[in-house]
Formats: sequence, C-alpha cells, structure tokens
Amino acid sequence: MPNGVSSPSASADLANLGRRLYERALVRRSEENITDPRGRPIGWLLDIRMPMLEAAMFREVGQALADRLRNKGVRQVAGGGFGAYAMVCSALAAEGSPPFTAGFVRENRKPHGRQRLIEGPLDRRRPVVLLDDILNSGQSALRAIAQLRQEGFEVAGVMTLFHFAWSDGKAQVEKEGVWVDSLLELNLREDKRDPSDPA
Repeated sequence: MPNGVSSPSASADLANLGRRLYERALVRRSEENITDPRGRPIGWLLDIRMPMLEAAMFREVGQALADRLRNKGVRQVAGGGFGAYAMVCSALAAEGSPPFTAGFVRENRKPHGRQRLIEGPLDRRRPVVLLDDILNSGQSALRAIAQLRQEGFEVAGVMTLFHFAWSDGKAQVEKEGVWVDSLLELNLREDKRDPSDPA
C-alpha cells in the first residue's frame, strides 16, 4: 500500500477512535459555563486534555499517531500549545520503531536558565512535524511554525487530532509549504443542535 495510505479497515478504526475521542472531549454549555477567548458564552468546545489524560485513550491515540507519523517517514515531532503536551508524550510512548525525538514550542523564550524557545533534543538537521490538538483558524499552528523556523528548524507538516472543516486554517497552514493531516475532520456546522462555535 502506498506510503501514508490506510486500508479501509484501518480508516474505519481511525474514524471510530476519532468519534470516541470527540465524545469524551465535548463540553456543552448545559454542563458548565464555557466562554470564548473574549469571555463570551459559547455553546460547546472540545477539551482534548480530558480524554488524553486517561491512560487507555492516551495509549490508543498515541499508537494511532505514531503509526501515522511513521508511515510518513516522520522521526521528529514538536508540540505546539498546551493541548499538544499529552499528544507528544503519547507518540513517544507508543510501541514501534524507529523511536521519535520530541520537543515543545514555548509561547515566549524562557527568560532564565537556558533561555530557550524550543525545548527538547530536536535536531536542526532533520525535519520536524508540529503536533497540535485542534486545527481551527490555524493561527496557533502558524505561530509555532514561525517560531520553529526562527530557531533554524525545517517544518515538514502539521499533525492534529481534529480539523474543523468549516474554517480555512488548513489552507492557511498549507500556504506555508507544509502538509496538514488530521485523525478526524469535523463538520459540526451541519449539527443543528447548537449553532455556537467552539473556542
């Protein structure tokens, strides 16, 4: 099978995993008070940290990520944002070889100690793939790509758990010359239960 192409059964398993991850991450306004970055009430959001910090889901998602990344020839990953921490660790912990090298992208350079913007043993001579939980507008991914490039890294792609199909984030990131791949594409604007957008 061509590199990076899944069999129908593997695709079905991945879609099933994505649905379960979505169901565990979904938080609705009826359950608790949730707001957008400006403090305005919203109808729902996805909190990926909740399922990713459960051992069984951590292992299952990590294996799916690791397999998908290895199929693309990826050997180095960097986490962009708080939501990516568990993703990076789950891929590192997954079975299989070769092993990954990983790092994290800080929002700002650490002002003391080693004063790094990129943490971890990443090798500038090898391409890196950015991991993030959700791709919506693409702004956080674009910022992390810029920071990695500023520090001398070649960014080959962006791997996310979810991609919001109604946004143009994927197109914006691809304009930077990197590929984008997601475990599951969400098109929730077709869901009439609640029209509010997530944060």
